[in-house]
Amino acid sequence: EQSNVTSNADTTVTIIITLEVFAGMWINAFIVSVICVTWVRKKTLNSNEKILLFLGSSRFWYLCIAWVHSIFLIIYPNYLYVHRIFQLLNSAKNFFSYSNLWFSASLFVFYCIKIANFRNSFFIYLKVKIDRIVPCLLLGSVLLSLFIGIIAYKAMDKALSNNFNFTCQGSIWKSSIRIDQHFLPHYFIIGFGYATSFTAVILSTLLLLFSLWRHKRNMQTNSMKDLNMDAHIKAMKSILSFFIMYSINFICLILILIYSKKNESDAIFLTSLIQYTFPGFHSLVLIFSNPNLEKRLLGIL
Repeated sequence: EQSNVTSNADTTVTIIITLEVFAGMWINAFIVSVICVTWVRKKTLNSNEKILLFLGSSRFWYLCIAWVHSIFLIIYPNYLYVHRIFQLLNSAKNFFSYSNLWFSASLFVFYCIKIANFRNSFFIYLKVKIDRIVPCLLLGSVLLSLFIGIIAYKAMDKALSNNFNFTCQGSIWKSSIRIDQHFLPHYFIIGFGYATSFTAVILSTLLLLFSLWRHKRNMQTNSMKDLNMDAHIKAMKSILSFFIMYSINFICLILILIYSKKNESDAIFLTSLIQYTFPGFHSLVLIFSNPNLEKRLLGIL
């Protein structure tokens, strides 16, 4: 009877994860396909489209690998005993998760530099050179993510080679958590990366808010409609929604690191379910914030 209850619970969990993941994959695949069609037609992409292309691609593959990883953990745990499978899945998941965060942070920075108005000479230089800076941001995000993926692979390989207890009663999920307790240097590097990207998001949001406040104060005596003000307000609506979702995702990532040390598998699972909704929901907001993507989506619907 207990095994039947466990089997039913695993089936329910699998269905929930599958629905979340495939919805997010469809949304991000739509973004990538529309931008690729635009690329073919125009023969070029602007900076915003480049970031969205990288962000959509990384989220699509992150959700795909996260789904495979979750299915193995829940339904086919024995496959993870195969040499290198567990290490490769974890390192790939870390790579795309990290790149997802940094591409999102790059989008925040791009919006801040493009829309905010400051007389600082360095900020003016960034605004002029933003189209050249974006490829560097994307390349740096890929290299940092690759570095994290390599560290995750070596940490997992070292853990398994040291003959940690990899057999337990029940799901391998709990076994993998016990292994994770030996990854303090790995956790420190990942946590530092999360904190750095989140700091960039916070600074971009605060700078854009300050720019909007100062511009509004300067335009109080002007009764005419100000296009720059409209651009600020529209951008702030998107930025604040992104910031709220990014904050929730960041909290979930930190909670996973904390709970994995305390061997609380149920809390990790619930946190992961919330985390899986972020790539799809955030990308959906991006679609309705972009006139071209919104028009294509409404046309399909």
